[in-house]
Amino acid sequence: MRIGIVVNPDAGLGGRLGFKGSDGRAEEARAAGAEDRAGPRMQLCLEHLDQLLSSSLNRTKTTMTLVGLSGRMGDSWYYAESVSTYAECIGVTPEETNQQDTMDLVQRLIDANVDAILYAGGDGTTRDIVTILEQQGEQAQKIPLIGVPGGVKMHSGCFATTPKAAAEVTLAFAMGDLRTAITEVMDLDEEIYQEGVWKVRMYGEAWTPSSPRFMQGAKEQVERASEEDTIEGLAHHVQVLLEDEPDLMVIWG
Repeated sequence: MRIGIVVNPDAGLGGRLGFKGSDGRAEEARAAGAEDRAGPRMQLCLEHLDQLLSSSLNRTKTTMTLVGLSGRMGDSWYYAESVSTYAECIGVTPEETNQQDTMDLVQRLIDANVDAILYAGGDGTTRDIVTILEQQGEQAQKIPLIGVPGGVKMHSGCFATTPKAAAEVTLAFAMGDLRTAITEVMDLDEEIYQEGVWKVRMYGEAWTPSSPRFMQGAKEQVERASEEDTIEGLAHHVQVLLEDEPDLMVIWG
């Protein structure tokens, strides 16, 4: 199976600095000491995927070809000599990257006939990817997206709950265990947010492997029946995260 790899090097840079997103603020974030987030999380995902492919869980003996760029948007984060995956380079990461570079990469992946796109970023990255898929017609729109959570905002339903969960979904999809379904592409309405209002809106739709266990589903502002329901939902989410990563530090604020 051919898996397109997209890493947005600037995604998530503003998280620890309290930014509500990294769009247009990557240089500011790096100057303040921010370190790459999306790339290392993609590396965690691909390390786990390599282990899964080499294990007994890969009962169909599936192999994968990782298709992407050399450098920070691609092969800096995966093994070129893996026994379970193969690398196909379709270009070079620019010295400085921006939104258009992500969109150009997606176009190259479509032309390279990938079966799915595994990407690391946030809602802004998701919107860029979906924009190109929609421009290329119905066939391109049905290329499944699997998001490795690496941004500041992750409201879209394309994201796995953790990097390891993204690897689990990728293998299950490759083996034919998961069907694809349409999910919503969500993002913060930046114009309204400038007025102090937090509102998440839908920007489009995308296909993604359907896995209620490992995929988070689209997030919206909703009213719960009671405070108890909200707390129960939060507790369940934290439990899932800790089961996947026992050493995870959880900070309540």
